[in-house]
Order: sequence, then C-alpha cells, then structure tokens
Amino acid sequence: MRLAYLVAYDISDPKRLRRVHRTMRGYGDALQLSVFHCQLSAAERVLMIEALTKVINTREDQILIVNLGPAEQRGANSIETLGRSIDNASMRCAIIV
Repeated sequence: MRLAYLVAYDISDPKRLRRVHRTMRGYGDALQLSVFHCQLSAAERVLMIEALTKVINTREDQILIVNLGPAEQRGANSIETLGRSIDNASMRCAIIV
C-alpha cells in the first residue's frame, strides 16, 4: 500500500540544500521550495530516508516526514492551500532508484 507523505526540510548549507532538493525530486512533487508531496511504499520510504541521510548533516539540518495516510484515500486530499492553489495535474508519482 502506498502512503502519502509531506516532506519538509530546513538545510543550513546551500550545497546540501541543492543536493537534498535533487534527491527529493526522485521521490515526489515539489509543492514549495523545501516542501514535497510523496506517495511511497514502505520500501520506497526506506530508500528515501537512506538517500537523505547520506546528504544531510544531522547536527545542523532537519527533515520532517509527515504521514498523511493512504494515498488513495484521505492522503490524496489532506493538503489545503490558501492563495494560489497546487496544480493537481503535476501531482504524480515518480520514483527514481
């Protein structure tokens, strides 16, 4: 079963920030500069965490991974915006391993 996740990060070094952003593009869709929406299986979640752990400095950086629930149920509709809306056409699953 695929679950929807909201992944947000605060990376203190610009070089690591770019590397984290490039890594996350392989696992989900950017909602904002440092926020991604991902639909992942349990194995894909482990791979994403492993890839991110290799890039960040655990003493300086922070990544939040929020489980929104099953992707085909509540998880798909858990994000609400104010102002400019999210382009749902671009919300797709892309896993690059």
